Parts: sequence; C-alpha cells; structure tokens
Amino acid sequence: MDARTFLGLEATEDPLLWRLPVTPRVCARRGFLFGGCGLAAGIAALEAATGRPTIWATAQYLAHARPPAVLDVAVTVAATGRQVTQARATGRVGGTEILTVNSALGSRPVEASGEWALRPQVPGPEDCPPRVRPDEPPEVDADSLMARVEQRVALGRGPGELDGSAGDGRSALWARMPELLEVSAAGLAVLGDHVGFGMRLAMGTSGGGRSLDNTLRVVRLVPAEWVLLDIRVHAVAGGFGHGLIHLWAEHGPLLATASQSAILRL
Repeated sequence: MDARTFLGLEATEDPLLWRLPVTPRVCARRGFLFGGCGLAAGIAALEAATGRPTIWATAQYLAHARPPAVLDVAVTVAATGRQVTQARATGRVGGTEILTVNSALGSRPVEASGEWALRPQVPGPEDCPPRVRPDEPPEVDADSLMARVEQRVALGRGPGELDGSAGDGRSALWARMPELLEVSAAGLAVLGDHVGFGMRLAMGTSGGGRSLDNTLRVVRLVPAEWVLLDIRVHAVAGGFGHGLIHLWAEHGPLLATASQSAILRL
C-alpha cells in the first residue's frame, strides 16, 4: 500500500481538503495522534494537491487529537513558481487547530550532487535485537502505530542499562513498516519522529519527549526495506530537548533528515 492508504487519509470533493480518521492505528501508545503521522498526512495532502514532491516540510504541534476524531487537513497554496511551490496544510478537529505543516515542494533538473553526512557503522537489522518497551504492557501496543512499525536497536543501551548516567547522545534504530511498499516522504515523516527515543538514552533514564515540532528534509527517495534512524541528541536544557535524525537506506544513500524539539518527559 502507499502512504495515503497506510494512514487512512481520505480525499474529498475538494482537492484542497482531506480527511484523516484518527484511529488507534495512527496513534501513539498514549492514545493520541502520533506526531509523525500528522506530518505525514500533511505531506501526503500537499503532494497530492500540488502534484509536486516534498523538498522540506515542518509541522508545529498545537493540540492532541484522539480517537474517534476526524482531522480535516486543508491545503493552502501560497506561491507557485516554475519549479517550486510553497504551501501549507492545517489540520483541525472541529474548531480546534491541531497542527500546521509548512512546506516547499518541487524539483530541479540539476545534475550536481554530493553527500557529506557520515553513516554510523552498525550491524544490519538481522543482527540487531528488537526494541523492547518495558514501561507499558504489550496490549497497549496491540492496536497502535507501534504494532505497524518493526524496530531493532542498532546502537544504544537497553532498558536495563539506563542507570541515570548520561550517554554520548548517539543512538540508532533500524525501522521498517511492512505494509508500505514504497519509500515516500510521508513514510519517512512517520519514521523521523523518534528523537524522544534518543533523549531517553542520552539522559540514561526512562521517559522521553513529546514533540513540539518535526522538520523533514528530503534528500532522495530510493527503494529500501529497512531504514536506519541515526539519532543525534544535541542538548537537553530547561525541560526541553533538541535533536536530529539521519535516515539512511539499508544498502544505499541518505534519504532524508528529521529534526525536532521536544518537551522532556521523565
């Protein structure tokens, strides 16, 4: 299936208006719309409305949406050039604004290319242990987004090793969504919402972070079953954390980067 089907995003008679039923399948374990799914819905709606691929998109999260709400995603095309469109998508439940996604979309026929980010040397997904979430019982995950995303820990401490001592801010997860048949900007937006996992390991304690924002910058889209989430927590201070994720194709190049600020939750 494609990303729109994965999310359950529905078209309407208006090409600038989309609907996302907020079901447990797009929610975090705590029962509200997963931030990455909100950004993904905005990206999918923006790409469909403009007919152009995402260059970058950033979401600001304003409020929670919980089942059985329906998120109305309205697209506004602010400026359209020969190669780049600037647009935004606003998600609302009733009269409450839940999130806003600003973006640029387009492509340019320029052959210049290069890659300077350094990929971490980690074992392949088949040689890494599954991610374990000991803080909540397995049934919490049964109907949530987490049940649809397979994750393996490539770099970082296990739950039993979080002794309160600070780490080096680096961790990595292998992730895949078996239902998705293609790599897309919307799919990468879902996977890119994992700075909170890195914050937990960097601090050496249970908890994590609740996203304030999420920015996806797309480099190139190539086929990949597994995506390596190379997580780099830059700093935690004043109750907030800030970090970056490089998303690498399993046997290929850098696909995208995702950056976030999050409310620290211990």
